[in-house]
Amino acid sequence: MPSLPTLHSIDELQNALVEQNYISDRSLTTAIYLALKLKRPLFLEGEAGVGKTEVAKVLTQWLDTTLIRLQCYEGLDVSTAVYEWNYTEQLLQIRLMEAAGHVQIESARHELFSPHFLLKRPLLQAIDYTGDRPPVLLIDELDRADEEFEAYLLEVLSDFQITVPELGTLRAPAPPVVIITSNRTREIHDALKRRCLYHWIDYPSFEKEYGIVLAKVPGAPAQLARQVVAFVQELRREELYKVPGVAETLDWIKALVALDQRALTETLVYDTLGALLKYREDIQLAQRAAVKPILQRLPTLV
Repeated sequence: MPSLPTLHSIDELQNALVEQNYISDRSLTTAIYLALKLKRPLFLEGEAGVGKTEVAKVLTQWLDTTLIRLQCYEGLDVSTAVYEWNYTEQLLQIRLMEAAGHVQIESARHELFSPHFLLKRPLLQAIDYTGDRPPVLLIDELDRADEEFEAYLLEVLSDFQITVPELGTLRAPAPPVVIITSNRTREIHDALKRRCLYHWIDYPSFEKEYGIVLAKVPGAPAQLARQVVAFVQELRREELYKVPGVAETLDWIKALVALDQRALTETLVYDTLGALLKYREDIQLAQRAAVKPILQRLPTLV
């Protein structure tokens, strides 16, 4: 039966995450630790770009297992998320049976609706996984999916099983490691939340974000990294349509390193704001009212 490596302490997990270049505060590490020990799904909420999806990727690397990702969207249904029958192959098989002259309803039904013709989508792939270690199942941006799909997840998250009417109930030999993320564009139903451990990931402190930048972009000059983090932290105080997350901070520092820059200047910030902000209105607001004041305060911030 697939099994996870033995975890002895939260500190051990914290060190493992650091080795994978993921900088986590202790409260998040504790939530991940409990999810692994109790074999419960972990529900992560927070603004876009704060590192929710990255948790699943890092755990996959650390566990040396498979990441199975279900990207949610409006209209997501069972045939895309769970399974569907390979109708083309079934039709071909029927014609072969007809040509052979031995089509009997019961035997044909048994053969056509067998695992051979079943197309496994992410949820069923995770339930029917046969590797040495359980996979990491990432259900990403659940808030984008419809409430009807949310309701379908209840059986999966309660008993880690999926019912295929033609085959019966398929159960996981061992529960997958489940990470569910939400940007909170709408509220997720309480019935689903009760089946999970919960953690809110907020924008990081200066020191934490600085550590993330150094871990993810090791070639960045230390002074430039401190200036970039301080600038972004201040910019998040502005009334922006879309506040930049950690992902945008990393995009910006990578762009500046690619330009072989070692310090922020007003011209440099104006020229590269598109790596940090993704809406025209936000860029215009920053250029008009934020860039100069923040740059003036930088010496006192870093």
